[in-house]
Amino acid sequence: MYIKCLPALSDNYIFVVQNFKDKTSVVIDPANYRVVLDYLKKSRTRLVAILNTHHHQDHIGANKKLIEQFPYVSIYGSEQDKGRIPGQNHYLREGDQFNFANKNAEIFFIPGHTNGHIAYYFPPSSHQETGELFCGDTLFAGGCGRLFEGTAEQMYNSLIKLRTLPNKTRIWCSHEYTVNNLKFALTIEKDNHNLLLRYDKVINLRKNNQATIPSFLQEEKETNPFLRCDYPSLRKIFKTNNPIEIFQKIRQLKDNFS
Repeated sequence: MYIKCLPALSDNYIFVVQNFKDKTSVVIDPANYRVVLDYLKKSRTRLVAILNTHHHQDHIGANKKLIEQFPYVSIYGSEQDKGRIPGQNHYLREGDQFNFANKNAEIFFIPGHTNGHIAYYFPPSSHQETGELFCGDTLFAGGCGRLFEGTAEQMYNSLIKLRTLPNKTRIWCSHEYTVNNLKFALTIEKDNHNLLLRYDKVINLRKNNQATIPSFLQEEKETNPFLRCDYPSLRKIFKTNNPIEIFQKIRQLKDNFS
């Protein structure tokens, strides 16, 4: 199973998961039709499924045109997004699975950004391999999504659910927001050594026009304030032991950060 990260729109990423043995591909959150089609032609693979994490336009924008090009494509999304994802014909809930390239992706229900948001997690086949998490706009590199439909408690619980995955899990989030996210994180934990090192690393990546995605869950746990709301360092900063209250405060600060 090979994963290709395709830049699209102003800061989106589209992910194409490929099985070169039978020359088939799955696309995750196709924001732009031309970007996807050009890559499929270049890689000479056939699209068999679209996996949508949620219904926002920058994640479903290419669905209709891809259906025209690939009439038999299967389109997956949350059962709660029924009627909001073009062409959807598979309706997923927590605990369901999606099979591709002899690997089963586990479906996580992770509301907060939207009411129906889901993630697709391909666990590692062995202790030496990484797991692959496609989490849309819930968990970002260094941050998390805004609360458009869900509550702070829902989003926090969704993030904690993802935090329980193995540290070697690769985080394939859908936007290149990492520099700004880490700038903000430094306003919260300015003395976090791991955060300072990571910020320097991503600055250099972006200077060379390289993606900061994927990240690893281990570094998110060390540097992402939204995953650290129950850590002693943040409890001390915000003078409370209530992690949801800390999350709300951090999310409000981030909403007003530029």
